[in-house]
Amino acid sequence: LLLQMCYNLAKNGNSVLYISGEESLGQIKLRAQRVGEASDNLMVLCETSLDTIENVLENVKPQIVVIDSIQTMYREEVGAAPGSVSQVRETTAVLMQLAKGLNISIFIVGHVTKEGVVAGPRMLEHMVDTVLYFEGDKNAAYRILRSVKNRFGSTNEIGVFEMGERGMEEIPDPSGMFLTGTDAPGCAVTCALEGTRPMLVEVQSLISNTPFSNPRRMSAGLELNRLILLLAVLEKKAYLSLADKDVYINVVGGMRLEERCCDLAVAMCIASALIDAPMPKNTVCL
Repeated sequence: LLLQMCYNLAKNGNSVLYISGEESLGQIKLRAQRVGEASDNLMVLCETSLDTIENVLENVKPQIVVIDSIQTMYREEVGAAPGSVSQVRETTAVLMQLAKGLNISIFIVGHVTKEGVVAGPRMLEHMVDTVLYFEGDKNAAYRILRSVKNRFGSTNEIGVFEMGERGMEEIPDPSGMFLTGTDAPGCAVTCALEGTRPMLVEVQSLISNTPFSNPRRMSAGLELNRLILLLAVLEKKAYLSLADKDVYINVVGGMRLEERCCDLAVAMCIASALIDAPMPKNTVCL
């Protein structure tokens, strides 16, 4: 994604430097040939020593720099190994000074843990202006770029992309990705607001009799405590018998429903699955 971004910026006349500590020049070239035709404004450097990188930036003075990745960079003065807390803190601080002093926009790639959060010390997230997470199911073709911190704008905006043979392609109308078009029992459609973009999202539920004393509640794309609360409301206020049922909830396409206005769609799809009756066609629950 960053290589494609560098291509577009370079085509528009910006001087771009892609610094890779992860891959060799040959590996980057193979990917670059798939992405498209490169511009002379796009330069590539394979280096992990921050002292060398600092000299290159002061001499070349590019407008945009990509560091891939911060965990491979090291500074000679710091005795620790690359990727350690002290190295990440020191290298990020130096890059921040270079960005301000030379008026360069720097994009830093950081590793993530198995839980999907930025690996290593949290101070890396505090030092930068914006934190973007690149999410997606490994079995699906689409990816979501989500902003979780932004000093200069909204943190609710998302970008939706599809992985093609020539790289990432923007999906202008992503609502179709999150709808299956089925009218089976246990399906309900809602409209979630992601930043300034309203997106139609489908919620699916599966309900079965439990063989255990404690029924299972599982959800993908919805906070589990929210699901438990909604089930309690349905039991108490809608008189639905769910105490002896396993309840499974899935939000289509890997979306996360955080808006409270989407709770009705979750409740409706549970009721629909329980009485085995589909929702009326062309219905959106808010």
